[in-house]
Amino acid sequence: MKCPYCNKTETEVIETRDSEDLATTRRRRECSICEKRFTTYERIEYVPIIVIKKDGKKEHFHRDKLKMGIVKAAEKTMVGLDDIERIIDEVERELRSLEGVEVESKRIGQMVAGRLKKIDKIAYIRFASVFRRFVDIDDFEKELNKLV
Repeated sequence: MKCPYCNKTETEVIETRDSEDLATTRRRRECSICEKRFTTYERIEYVPIIVIKKDGKKEHFHRDKLKMGIVKAAEKTMVGLDDIERIIDEVERELRSLEGVEVESKRIGQMVAGRLKKIDKIAYIRFASVFRRFVDIDDFEKELNKLV
């Protein structure tokens, strides 16, 4: 590691700490030449997940975009932000464990819908109506009958 003060590479790690979620490692270092101390952070660099949309277009997976959809479906329900973050974490972890880096948006929708169904039926039906593209009342009725 190069010292930010003197640009020499003779540095020593004097302390190492992992973050609570174990996603980041903080290292306190000291330069053997100028004896100044500095901190570095080590993070996992994930390969981006590519989402294949219904029209065949591809885009990077964005947690925030998924979160907005779930938040909208969960408005005025008992689903809290902690639940939503947990769902997104679980889905992202599952996506990263799949073979390959491309996944259809339909599969992501199924993952989220399955989790919402266990937590809150109203949030589930709202989410499903968008992701499955319900076109009329019959589509809603069919899905409601499955829940009952």
